Amino acid sequence: MSCSVAVSNSPVFSPSSSLFCNKSSMLSPPETLTLTLSHLKPSQGSSSSCSASSPTPSSPSSPFRLRIPKPPTGLSGPGSSSPSTVFKRKRPTRLDIPVASWSSAAPPATPSPATWRELVEIENDGYSVYCKRGRREAMEDRYSVGLNLQGDPKQAFFGVFDGHGGSKAAAFAADNLEKNVLAELVSKDGDDHIEEAVKHGYLNTDSDFLKQDFRGGSCCVTALIRKGNLVVSNAGDCRAVMSRGGAAEALTSDHRPSREDEKERIENTGGYVDLCRGVWRIQGSLAVSRGIGDRHLKQWVIAEPETRVLQIKPEHEFLILASDGLWDKVSNQEAVDTVRGFCVGVEKPEPLFACKKLVEVAASRGSFDDISVMLIQLGCYI
Repeated sequence: MSCSVAVSNSPVFSPSSSLFCNKSSMLSPPETLTLTLSHLKPSQGSSSSCSASSPTPSSPSSPFRLRIPKPPTGLSGPGSSSPSTVFKRKRPTRLDIPVASWSSAAPPATPSPATWRELVEIENDGYSVYCKRGRREAMEDRYSVGLNLQGDPKQAFFGVFDGHGGSKAAAFAADNLEKNVLAELVSKDGDDHIEEAVKHGYLNTDSDFLKQDFRGGSCCVTALIRKGNLVVSNAGDCRAVMSRGGAAEALTSDHRPSREDEKERIENTGGYVDLCRGVWRIQGSLAVSRGIGDRHLKQWVIAEPETRVLQIKPEHEFLILASDGLWDKVSNQEAVDTVRGFCVGVEKPEPLFACKKLVEVAASRGSFDDISVMLIQLGCYI
């Protein structure tokens, strides 16, 4: 029994050829090579070697045939009794492969609209501000300053705002909180209700922001100076620290979910506080428990501030308002000591350089957050 395999002159089988066909009409012209399987019992008259002749009646045809085209004349060897078989491989179709750059450098990013705010340096009579963007795409901190309020040079309003989830809430608070507080002061018509006026100023700002349908939120710390009194308020983890004769005194307490009274308040209103990778968060999300905005957590993240009022005295040297980018790396007393070295008991005070120095210290210790520092010389308002 013999076995023949049909192969075209292409490296692959021709799709029009059938491997399983017994009809001799489907085979090539007479130039057909028959391969005999030596391990099978050959039929009578069949050869044990390959032959270039056609199968005889005594050698039945097999469905497996090797189809080899007849070589061109003159290509066979001079001493060969049978023509040599020549295979020609077709040139494959050219593949167009795009050339990728091996450079590891990323393409230049499109400048952010807030790039111009990545560094702020302000120095004025009575106050200085230094803000520096951290490793975020855009600066999310903001600040506000209002001087000569109601025509009185001894009245002023200062604020530092630390945005999260974008800068919308911080920018809104910086633009509106001062006027909302002052509007409440006028409506209350009396300094006996100053804490209530500040509280409603914060709440009104929060309510107005939520009407804008913006996302994100902002922590706030403000200082209102009025008639010799210092009114310090905060919602979130921005902090106010005063130097009293060189001793640091925190005038605010950070609003974080880890604070026992804040945790209790959140849980009493149906929320929960969870420890996520070393940080206590509300609903496993936000790491502050008070602030402007945060619509999706408004049931637990309230805008009501805590306020402290005290009369400014000569031993009250200066007030530092700063975002948590500073306080996470620099202690209260260390901040006061750093500022005093440039501002108190020196021939030429350098308050702006003192602010810059605090930011540099925090950044050198690994603060990746935006850092904003405002320094207020309290002696100017006695």
